[in-house]
Amino acid sequence: MYAMIYITTSGEEESKQIAKTLLEERTVACANIIPSMKSFYWWEGEIEEDTESILILKTRSDKLDTLIKRVKDLHSYELPCILEISIQNGSEDYLKWLEDSLQG
Repeated sequence: MYAMIYITTSGEEESKQIAKTLLEERTVACANIIPSMKSFYWWEGEIEEDTESILILKTRSDKLDTLIKRVKDLHSYELPCILEISIQNGSEDYLKWLEDSLQG
């Protein structure tokens, strides 16, 4: 029913821009940004090393398709990491706030 969405971005500013847009559109209720991390990954046959930002979004699972499309529109990467982490349970008060926030 609810989900956290894990996204990597080119940096804190890109994370902020994506977060603010999705919040304004009520696609997400909350965004957390971890400003900097080191990433190592395969890209076009080579091992790459980058500094990226982590964007964690909280939303309902039924908003995922819209969220993915929107993030792809806003994101600078050719192939952004957008992963859903299902929320199986949590504080009832927090989940009610999350639901209310998505309603506007």
